[in-house]
Amino acid sequence: MKNIPENKVSNVLIILLLLIHTQLAYGESESELINQVYQSTYKPDTSPRILIKNATILTGTGELLENSSILIDSNRIVSIGNDDTNNAEIIDAKGKWITPGIIDIHSHMGVYPAPSLRGNSDGNEATNPVTPHVWAEHSVWTQDPQFTLALKGGITTFHVLPGSANLFGGRGVTLKNTRSVTVQGMKFPNAPYTLKMACGENPKRVYGNRDSEPSTRMGNVAGYREAWIDAQSYMQAKALSEKLSDEEESDQEQELFKRDLKMETLSGVLKGEILIQNHCYRGEEMAVMIDIAKEFNYRVTTFHHAIEAYKVADLLADNGVCAAMWADWWGFKNEAYDMVWENVAMVDQAVNGTGCAIVHSDSAVGIQHLNQEASKALSAGLRAGLEISKARAIQWITLNPAKALGISDQVGSLEVGKMADLVIWDGDPFSTFSKAEKVFIDGHLSFDATKKNGFIRTDFDLGIINPEGDRL
Repeated sequence: MKNIPENKVSNVLIILLLLIHTQLAYGESESELINQVYQSTYKPDTSPRILIKNATILTGTGELLENSSILIDSNRIVSIGNDDTNNAEIIDAKGKWITPGIIDIHSHMGVYPAPSLRGNSDGNEATNPVTPHVWAEHSVWTQDPQFTLALKGGITTFHVLPGSANLFGGRGVTLKNTRSVTVQGMKFPNAPYTLKMACGENPKRVYGNRDSEPSTRMGNVAGYREAWIDAQSYMQAKALSEKLSDEEESDQEQELFKRDLKMETLSGVLKGEILIQNHCYRGEEMAVMIDIAKEFNYRVTTFHHAIEAYKVADLLADNGVCAAMWADWWGFKNEAYDMVWENVAMVDQAVNGTGCAIVHSDSAVGIQHLNQEASKALSAGLRAGLEISKARAIQWITLNPAKALGISDQVGSLEVGKMADLVIWDGDPFSTFSKAEKVFIDGHLSFDATKKNGFIRTDFDLGIINPEGDRL
């Protein structure tokens, strides 16, 4: 304590002791605290050994394997193309197709559950344009019947986002499509948090109608930049509060640093821990958002809806940004008019095929047939003369969303060691007439269309099912 006046020594020691106590109580960082308290509790039971053989397999890695097999055991994919029947249950999938489990990167199930009642509407915290402190998982109703309907369409993982009223809407959460009483029991293990941002009409419409900021697109951009500046200042102040240099702060009284939930999320983005998922329609706005990301040294992971992504497809590919799009949903507001049917395919083929295209739903109905949405996008690309195979197009609803959510090391493709999330289709999954026949999550048969009671019902479901087990 060199050069510290005697009457200051006790104060400094008290501060140091309090800081140590705070570190012990709250961990090394906010992110570690969050991981300790809100971590996933999803731990599937050990699954049986199952060999599915004689199928056409779209691996999600760009391959199509004919008359092939896949072996799953203990929740993982054990082998592909190896008919090891030792102690395995056999499923003969002759004439059928296998794909990775479908992943929807943009859903509001759980936060806008069914039945659609005002009391269930928990997706938009439209009280301030900057609400990064709210988390979608804290609104998820785990008994939402829409989860089961999505499961019947082959959805094994989905990403729940807050709505798009605000510049910063809050954190999103990635869920396994399994049933649990708690949301932690559905959370995808170790999936990064995401942050929903929104540009364009929605935030300026919501707050412009209240005679408050933002009311213009330039007001939107100023709002983002001010928030990131605040986050940078927060990080600098936090770093200084934790340093406590003996010499430099000898004559200063230092207050304990107070956590700020808004700034924790924003600083998590700046540290690369939280992934940006950005609602954005127009091409020039996507370019502006990329510029803002460069100004503050973070990365946009995905632009959602992105109806004009085809205009900036090369820019997206060059910056490693994915675009999550509809196949043909357009025209419902001004910024949604300038679309082309080939949008998804053009993003996919940008810069010699290095683009990252995703087909998303943003709909509790569309999520039930996301394979058909991908098929429509593929057909539009083929009509335009783009050479895209089914083996590549399946990545639009499997591997690419997994990459954009930071979970592609675990799911999104059928590879040895990955989670055994897969779908057996009764035909070509790009056919309008094909349906998901069996859906496996971590090697467990979660849906079986061949059985009357081929899925788990929630307590809420039981109230709308007659004694014979048929939906009323």
